[in-house]
Amino acid sequence: MTLEEVVRIRRATRAFRPDPVPGETVEALLDLARMAPSGGNLQPWTVVALTGAPLRGLIDRVGERRAGGGRDAPDHPIYPTGLWEPLRGRRRAAGAQRYAALGLARGPESQALLEDMNLRFFDAPVGLFFLADWRCGPLQWSDLGMFMQTVMLAATARGLATCPQAVWAGWGRTVADHLGLDPDLALLAGMALGVPDEGAPLNALSPGREEVRNFTKILGFSDR
Repeated sequence: MTLEEVVRIRRATRAFRPDPVPGETVEALLDLARMAPSGGNLQPWTVVALTGAPLRGLIDRVGERRAGGGRDAPDHPIYPTGLWEPLRGRRRAAGAQRYAALGLARGPESQALLEDMNLRFFDAPVGLFFLADWRCGPLQWSDLGMFMQTVMLAATARGLATCPQAVWAGWGRTVADHLGLDPDLALLAGMALGVPDEGAPLNALSPGREEVRNFTKILGFSDR
């Protein structure tokens, strides 16, 4: 596949087959992703990759806390307070697609079901966490985002699928405690990784993207 093809077919996958992903494959993806740019070459990222018993143990731990009404304070806001248009409309449209694919109406029970799927990494065989030091600022978080995008593109090029998961920002302390992570690290996001279940309704979704002219000013070009 060309780079353009990889970029265009990458999507957030929310249903996976149980096929295992070898550790050497995960390491190869991260080896490529480490070439992502970062301001001042800080390379502020820390990554944790889980599969098998360690992954199941974490999922069970979070499930037990949820069943008891527990929840962590988010390491950082997942969305801005009072989300405005057109951002709010885009988020709601994407959510409506997911509910429709599952045959659900929007409501607390449906939201809880989707959160449960999310916190099981959509049954992917690999879960990844992306962290950075608490002292890092917005530009280092953007570096980490570019690192994550590189992981996702590298996975797509290998026939694998991913789903970036901001929901894990709300479970940073539980994750850190369970995995024995450095308390100076803040959790930006998780990511599901595995072989996509192409027949799953959730994987047939194609959220729309704004046209370039709607978010860009193009100035000074003789052909525009």
